[in-house]
Amino acid sequence: MLYYLLRRLLMAVPVMFLIALIVFLILRLTPGDPAQAIAGDQAGPEQIAAIRDSLGLDAPLTVQFFTWIGNMLQGDFGYSLISRRPVLEMIGQRIGPTLALATVAMILTVVISLPLGVVAARRHGQFVDRLVMSLSVLGFSVPIFVIGYVLIGIFAVHLEWFPVQGYKPLSEGLWPFLHRIFLPGLALSSIYIALVSRMTRAAMLEVLGEDYIRTARAKGLSEWVILFRHALRNAAIPILTVVGTGFAMMISGVVVTETVFNIPGLGRLVVDAVLARDYPLIQTIILLTAGTYVVINLLIDLSYALTDPRIRYQ
Repeated sequence: MLYYLLRRLLMAVPVMFLIALIVFLILRLTPGDPAQAIAGDQAGPEQIAAIRDSLGLDAPLTVQFFTWIGNMLQGDFGYSLISRRPVLEMIGQRIGPTLALATVAMILTVVISLPLGVVAARRHGQFVDRLVMSLSVLGFSVPIFVIGYVLIGIFAVHLEWFPVQGYKPLSEGLWPFLHRIFLPGLALSSIYIALVSRMTRAAMLEVLGEDYIRTARAKGLSEWVILFRHALRNAAIPILTVVGTGFAMMISGVVVTETVFNIPGLGRLVVDAVLARDYPLIQTIILLTAGTYVVINLLIDLSYALTDPRIRYQ
């Protein structure tokens, strides 16, 4: 297990380097000039040239790239070109709401989708199964911003159960936090509920036909014990994969949800950075997102051995 873990960590190094190179080149080769954005529309060529020189944007691309990599290896992720604040400080102020939103959305996904998938597999071909599959198709088809506005219209405007927009950190109390994060979490989780419920149904249908399930029923075990303790555990590997990658996708894809519900998270910071051509900020956010994917995929692989004793990494 230790050898496998070290090997995966070493494999992540060239992956992260390649991602850093691609991100760097894409940002530098696309149209736009951050010096122009900083100087404003009324600035002259001399002012723009002076800003470019002070920011190091006049250096060759290879020098800029390896300077950036070298600084990151020393823990220096640079300063925002627009605000002149440390990049990590800006990300640290915004990552809390994004992680909170993604965590709540994933909890809702697991709590709702797993029972739906199990029941749909148990009632295969019946009305419940068709209803769950229809809801899954609806979850895939309707954009998140549409679901968000529908939830706001019903539960915030009409019923007045939740506030329309805004965010409260957990430090201000559990109820204010849940009261404001529930609707955006439900909107963000909609597509993942559809995905995980379909995956759970498909995995459970394969397992329910196995001999040990028939043996468990012959022994007189409760149907719910058979479904959730025996069948679901043996069907867990593809489900864990979808849940893990879904959490990483939530963290990196919350832009729409944060915009609809006016949550000051990482997604809105990315949009502002892209519009301002803020190279250091964009590059760091993308690298952190890629690193999140690498770590979560590693945790998923390690969880396989805990879920299924037949899997062991040498």
